[in-house]
Amino acid sequence: MFMTYSEYGRKTAHCVHCGSADTRRRMTKVRIAKSEENRFESMSDDLAGLEDLEDDPKALGRAMRKMGKEMGEELPGEFDEVVDRLEAGQSPEEIESALPDIDSGV
Repeated sequence: MFMTYSEYGRKTAHCVHCGSADTRRRMTKVRIAKSEENRFESMSDDLAGLEDLEDDPKALGRAMRKMGKEMGEELPGEFDEVVDRLEAGQSPEEIESALPDIDSGV
């Protein structure tokens, strides 16, 4: 049963299967909004170690995915494709040759 914060404690919850009032509260995922400054600060920390990932495409892909999530914006589908390929172990050079139009915005 879903309850808003204002309903909690005012509305009695009953089990949908047995009708019991002996229920426990379970929290849903919480999103915390970050300011643009905080997002960029988090990303700059991640960017500091990227040069060490040059020879590790999987780690580079994980770092890029994390930075993409920090952006908090919808990124183009090409971003996900490149990150998926990196996480699969493909080198940036292999990706560039397989997707020659990716950097020209085509």
